[in-house]
Amino acid sequence: MPSVTASPAGGSARGPVVHPIVAVVGATAAGKSELALDLAERLGGEIVNTDAMAVYRGMDIGTATTPEAERRGVPHHLLDLLEVTEPLTVAEFQGWARDAVAQIRGRDRTPVLVGGSALYTRAVLDRFEFPGTDPGVRRELETELAELGALALHARLALVDPGAAARILPDNGRRVVRALEVVRLTGRPFGATLPAHVYDDPQSVQVGVDIDRPTLDGRIAQRVRAMFEAGLVEEVRLLLAAGLADGRTARTAIGYREVVSHLAGDITLDRAVESTTVATRRFSRRQDSWFRKDPRVVWVRYDDPERVSRAVEAVEAVRLDA
Repeated sequence: MPSVTASPAGGSARGPVVHPIVAVVGATAAGKSELALDLAERLGGEIVNTDAMAVYRGMDIGTATTPEAERRGVPHHLLDLLEVTEPLTVAEFQGWARDAVAQIRGRDRTPVLVGGSALYTRAVLDRFEFPGTDPGVRRELETELAELGALALHARLALVDPGAAARILPDNGRRVVRALEVVRLTGRPFGATLPAHVYDDPQSVQVGVDIDRPTLDGRIAQRVRAMFEAGLVEEVRLLLAAGLADGRTARTAIGYREVVSHLAGDITLDRAVESTTVATRRFSRRQDSWFRKDPRVVWVRYDDPERVSRAVEAVEAVRLDA
């Protein structure tokens, strides 16, 4: 496991207590990172990244990772752990994140999870056991992915597991391959392996950032433009030199794959910006749908001046119920 960044102890005279696990969830560009920082400051907390792509070194602009100078002195964990050529699984991430949570609590501080990967967040919070993997089956499916493309495999998934196909974006080859692998190995739908809405630790709370679709779409377009203006193309150029094209996980990231196509001469820069915006909006809808189905999420409006206080109230309610 990559090392987890240590930070100064934050214990108090009364001794260590078990702090709730707080997860800030919702659609991309809704304002999760800002709320997570606000909560970390109010609760004496540390941030645990749950964005799968922010785990990779050098993938900063395209993942909208908060720059170190803007982290308000709050320690951040599970960032910049892997090279872009290394694969990442949800099971691996679950172990790293739960270790980070335990270490933060051991310092008498509050772990605050935030990131755009909904499945990764649930893997940390919920009772989640992973079906096994078979290297032979995985290699076979990945070979077919390279030869036939993600859309062809997604069509196959739609035949054997329509529910999983409806939840997975057609161009997300990595997730399509995993779903097909699970179906083949277990004989059950991929969705049957997802956990029930039961926290692994009862002292957990999810705070969702509620935002209307027109406002979110505008914020996504603005964010994508800002990423390109900040140097996303050059970031991808450097990552390609580091092996991004060979990275089974990293190369699938929204924005990065579009810029790769642009650098290959397949699409114009304007088309790359447009495609990234469309893909991000589509992804945000799936994120929102995922979390709206979870009745445990406490929603706060993105523009509510009392959103931090309301979120803190939700956390304190979990602490009192424990």
